[in-house]
Amino acid sequence: MDTVAEPTLFKKGAEANLYLADWHERKVVVKVRIPKEYRPEALDKQIRGYRTIHEPQLMHEAKAAGVPTPLIYMVNVPEASITMQYVEGQQIKQLLNKVSQDKRRELCISIGELIGKLHRQGLIHGDLTTSNMILSGDGKIYFVDFGLGEKNSEVEARGVDLHLMKRALQSTHYMFWEECFKWVLSGYSCVLGVEAAGRVYEKIKEIERRGRYVEERKQ
Repeated sequence: MDTVAEPTLFKKGAEANLYLADWHERKVVVKVRIPKEYRPEALDKQIRGYRTIHEPQLMHEAKAAGVPTPLIYMVNVPEASITMQYVEGQQIKQLLNKVSQDKRRELCISIGELIGKLHRQGLIHGDLTTSNMILSGDGKIYFVDFGLGEKNSEVEARGVDLHLMKRALQSTHYMFWEECFKWVLSGYSCVLGVEAAGRVYEKIKEIERRGRYVEERKQ
């Protein structure tokens, strides 16, 4: 069986661990889904296997839609692992607070365009944060970690996806979040169209109202 050499843990997550490794003289990332003890063993194996198959499929469709994603080299369903390209670059999370306003605007518009391309093809990322976006050396923005993604063209799903993006900007880039989100929406509208994007934006406001109502009920 094809194997990777010298795996080194570099990120622990709730759903999976990420390892850096060498594979046929390439630097790769190996994503291994973690067993969940609270689930029956057979069900856990089924869920992890499904997600191991499903994630590369979403990444392939995203790439076909014009959204850069890491190349997939190997999928090992029994071990619930995916071996993929290591993208050289910087997380948008690390860049956005440091660059000039013009560069920030450029990056955010590009991010919005890429989200629009996903949604236009009926793809939902599921975890749109600037941690899951990498600016490569050649200037492309790669979207990574489609583990919570799905195929869904409903306005609700699109609204939830962009609402997560908004929340990520508010928490991590709080000094600039309003202008950043405005630029993201601008790029998004350019791809999806003003009318369709407007429906998604109204859905975001509805989701926020629902959230406030739940908090008020708790109090």
